[in-house]
Amino acid sequence: MSRPAEGSASPSGGGHSTFGKCLYAVLWVLSRTLGVSLFGVRSRFVEPLPKEGGLIVLSSHQTFLDPLLLGLATDRRLSSLARSSLYTFKPFGAVITALDAVPIDREASALTAMKTVIQRLKRGAAVIIFPEGARTFDGHLGEFKSGFALIAKRAGVPVVPVAIVGGFECWPRTRLLPRPGRIRLEFGKILTADEVAAMTEKDVFEVCSRRIEELDARAREALGGHWADSARRTRSRNSAR
Repeated sequence: MSRPAEGSASPSGGGHSTFGKCLYAVLWVLSRTLGVSLFGVRSRFVEPLPKEGGLIVLSSHQTFLDPLLLGLATDRRLSSLARSSLYTFKPFGAVITALDAVPIDREASALTAMKTVIQRLKRGAAVIIFPEGARTFDGHLGEFKSGFALIAKRAGVPVVPVAIVGGFECWPRTRLLPRPGRIRLEFGKILTADEVAAMTEKDVFEVCSRRIEELDARAREALGGHWADSARRTRSRNSAR
């Protein structure tokens, strides 16, 4: 994994201030050291990510660590969605603002939340979206929600699908703190802005969902052991449909 570049996209949040850049750089070094030593984090890319411009990083969701893991793996500064209530405590609000978080008011309508994300994407940010909407309960992919397809179409940005495997074993919902393990991130082929524009929302949803499922199986095979067995069972169920 390479260290994220400072980024050439236009400012999209508070993270491009001097404080934000310094904080991000320090946390990146500390977190990468911890991630590699404690969780054996490894990542694989089918192709490089765009260095600038709006981008949706569409990822499976296994643990609280996922936004951090994605940020450590990529060459782009990523923006994560954050509940607006997290900004109530001003020191913490300043930190997540410096890290380019996108504030989302969960009490507002889904349309309002989508508009907030679309605006950030149009300003050149790379934004993480978890289509499952919540962390997995059993380590396997949950049901995908289609909102990301509408956002991609309205924002006119590319989408990179990502599968994270092993995070659940390191930090399942039932544990208060994470434990050592192995985590792998598989980044797939990017659905370009032109491809998104030529597709219907349904097509975007189906293509991205299928790619994440394929990446999930690939990550499990790479990790081996019970992950590989799980991947084979998933393929068997899918072929029987």
